[in-house]
Amino acid sequence: MATLDTIFDLFSTKRRRYALYYLDQQSGTVTVDEVVEYVANHENDATDETIPDEQYDRIELSLRQVHIPKTTEIDSIEYDRNEGEITIQGTPTEFDAIVTVAKVLEHAD
Repeated sequence: MATLDTIFDLFSTKRRRYALYYLDQQSGTVTVDEVVEYVANHENDATDETIPDEQYDRIELSLRQVHIPKTTEIDSIEYDRNEGEITIQGTPTEFDAIVTVAKVLEHAD
């Protein structure tokens, strides 16, 4: 399990928090594209069709290169950069509790 400092660091960036909210709701394998869509829609309070391509591309790049790789500091999350897939194998109870509190405070779905 990651340390408390690591978990707080993971939650220190809004974009990464949104990615973590999505991953916490999943099990098994999801694609990076699914995470990008979720994060882009939440950041913009919009749907894919209304987000400018350039902005969507910036979100995708930062998630692929920075935020998703960092989520692997949680032992139950694995990222296959080549396949563009993230595998979630049951997150620890402590992590679930922090995600729940963060979502309530941030009013995220």
